[in-house]
Amino acid sequence: MDGAQKTMQQMTRYKETVSLWRGLSGRIREMLELIELAEAEHDSTMAEELARDVEEVEGELENLEFRLAFSGKHDTGNAILSLHAGAGGTESQDWAAMLLRMYLRWAEARGYETEMLDTMPGEEAGIKSATVSVMGEYAYGYLKSERGVHRLVRLSPYDAAHRRHTSFVLIEVVPDLEDDIDVQINPDDLRIDTFHAGGHGGQNVQKNATAIRITHMPTGIIASCQNERSLAQNRAMAMKVLRGRLYDLEESKRDESRARLKGKHVSAGWGNQIRSYVLHPYHMVKDLRTGYEVGNTDAVLDGDLDSFMQSWLKSQVGEAQS
Repeated sequence: MDGAQKTMQQMTRYKETVSLWRGLSGRIREMLELIELAEAEHDSTMAEELARDVEEVEGELENLEFRLAFSGKHDTGNAILSLHAGAGGTESQDWAAMLLRMYLRWAEARGYETEMLDTMPGEEAGIKSATVSVMGEYAYGYLKSERGVHRLVRLSPYDAAHRRHTSFVLIEVVPDLEDDIDVQINPDDLRIDTFHAGGHGGQNVQKNATAIRITHMPTGIIASCQNERSLAQNRAMAMKVLRGRLYDLEESKRDESRARLKGKHVSAGWGNQIRSYVLHPYHMVKDLRTGYEVGNTDAVLDGDLDSFMQSWLKSQVGEAQS
């Protein structure tokens, strides 16, 4: 029953898209005829009205063309976003916390719901890692543009000499898979550890060991969850994260094979930086994949990411989407 409902919803989206394109095509044909008429009759009033209509249609066309960027099978669904601080101790852990805040603010502005699944606090400040579920239409479609290494250059607030530091954080984004997506996981390949949910400074925040960590032994992929109330809930959520990461791994392997055939491949691993955030000696955020940059770093760190996401998504139209 659920499968039929999802199919009907997908068909409805396709029909709406086709209807929008056909409607726009009809308007353009009508406008071309009116333009010819205005030119033939030298009607300046009609020409001015048509100029406004053309501008409006151009905006609608741009929006429809942007929709083509969401061609991946999971683009319309929810996402699971993870952050991992790089080497550098407190400096990188603080950068990870800044990025987490940035994405939470972005999600809030778009009306998306978020749920913290797992956090590992830093010893002094910030976070070592965090995993958050982002729920809303096209959450994965947008957030997949953020996969990769994010670099920060600033004067360190944790350095007594106030020297300039460079920090790195790896962002991972996987689709929040529906239950009908088949991902084969052999229970014998899993190592499951339970522990007490922890807070800053290493203190336990629960008396019972409800937090869970699942390691997929063949790949080394780890998924953990400690923010639900029961062990069963944390286990279910950790398995959901694990399924998404294993699925993403297989999709990445397929993408690598296709990319090698086309003569290019760039993974989203530690060796590949996608964006630089410079707070000293000048202010700039630059996406190294598209060349898009802005000078208002405060706005970006407050969640103003749409222009970066759209720039990358537009560059991917016609490319294989995962």
